[in-house]
Amino acid sequence: MNTLGLTQRIDSQALWPLYDVAQTRSIEAQAQAALPAYTLMQRAGLATAQLALAIAPHAQKIWLACGPGNNGGDGLEAAVHLQAWGKQPIVTWLGKDGTGPADAQQAWQRAKAAGVTFAQQIPEQFDLAIDALLGIGAQRTPEGAMAQWLQALQTTNMPVLCVDMPTGLNANTGEWLGKSTSRHANAQRHTLSLLTLKPGLFTAEGRDASGQVWFNNLGVETPQVPTAWLQQNINTPSDRPHSSHKGSFGDVMVIGGAQGMTGAAILASLAALHGGAGRVWVGFLDDADHTAVAAQHPALMVRKVADLECKRATLVCGCGGGDAVRSVLPRVLSTAAHLVLDADALNAIAQDTSLQQLLKNRAAKGLPTVLTPHPLEAARMLGCSAAHVQADRLQAAETLAQQTQAVVVLKGSGTIVAQTGRTSVINPTGNARLATAGTGDVLAGLIGAKLAHSHDAFLASCEAVCTHGSVADTWGTQSPTFDAAWLAASVR
Repeated sequence: MNTLGLTQRIDSQALWPLYDVAQTRSIEAQAQAALPAYTLMQRAGLATAQLALAIAPHAQKIWLACGPGNNGGDGLEAAVHLQAWGKQPIVTWLGKDGTGPADAQQAWQRAKAAGVTFAQQIPEQFDLAIDALLGIGAQRTPEGAMAQWLQALQTTNMPVLCVDMPTGLNANTGEWLGKSTSRHANAQRHTLSLLTLKPGLFTAEGRDASGQVWFNNLGVETPQVPTAWLQQNINTPSDRPHSSHKGSFGDVMVIGGAQGMTGAAILASLAALHGGAGRVWVGFLDDADHTAVAAQHPALMVRKVADLECKRATLVCGCGGGDAVRSVLPRVLSTAAHLVLDADALNAIAQDTSLQQLLKNRAAKGLPTVLTPHPLEAARMLGCSAAHVQADRLQAAETLAQQTQAVVVLKGSGTIVAQTGRTSVINPTGNARLATAGTGDVLAGLIGAKLAHSHDAFLASCEAVCTHGSVADTWGTQSPTFDAAWLAASVR
């Protein structure tokens, strides 16, 4: 947990609570009622100025783009400190004398008294920019001067520090309010989240927009139950007893690989094997002779789908399943002890109400099920568009979990793991290396391995998602070209 008033770098080594805007406003109101006026803004401004020096210690000319509200006030207060420390802060301010929040007005008066330079236009040159335009107060697409300043903040090659939130990014969802140009922004972006960490920083467009996230709680505790958790990297060296045997860590059976898509089932099977399953079977959904597969991968046991005993294993179904998977789903849904459903299995269920009912029946029987949709597959199951899912990924995942009574792993930037009755988790690991064919099959197989071992579908999914992303994050420049086959061989 954060030490009072200290700025901390956010990474995957700790479990962090995330609070939405409503919760943040409530926490802020309680703190303001208990503290002298202007205290939070003073703390926010100081924290911002200190972090600015930490990320750009040699910066002299610093442009602060300040909005008319309290986020702008935080920027003005930061300018006071930067001026006192011998820097050259230049403030463009959208506020007016005598209007706006009282704290922001006080910050403006302090900045004027300190001799801070105010300008109407963006400075032609600067060493560091600070985005203090809107924070969590963004309600609509920026216009006019704010839009111009925001474009400059999003396209500059200089370091940028965003105060609380990148302007225009929805704090709850990670969705942009209007068109953004920051998708390909420079790597020198930082965001200092104040008082609380917000979910939108870590999913959808949030990771690209925010860059490196920092956190300062401004000396305020947050006892409320969070909206979600930011996943902690829970991967640890193997602690398996020396007396273990192959039956100690569960069996995984993979059903998939319809005509022309056998690779998907193989990738899932290999991921399950390398991910720790004691034994792995694979049943292909085509009529081909798979003797060569058995010869190439002797650790996998190739069987006909009809010969797989679903009742005694963790089943991964759907990877490369095509239309053929539909015929096996009634048996799979009715009998699998533990089940991971991916890809074409999800598409088939989305189109068939009888399969949907069988899926719900599993929860009533106490049979754990994990769904691993990408946004379009989730949209099909929810009866909406992929854009609607991406507009609020956390809500979409939680709605689908409620609808299906299953654990939902909504893939994408900031993968979300949701289960009704548990606080959702957002995964911080992974990068664009995973945007290639087959990585989703690897994830499904890895979840199968973790589920076969623990039988807690939610925790197994969290661990697998974190591991899957961590491999991509730690892929070295001297390593082979990244692809799904190497990923499957590297998960542990």
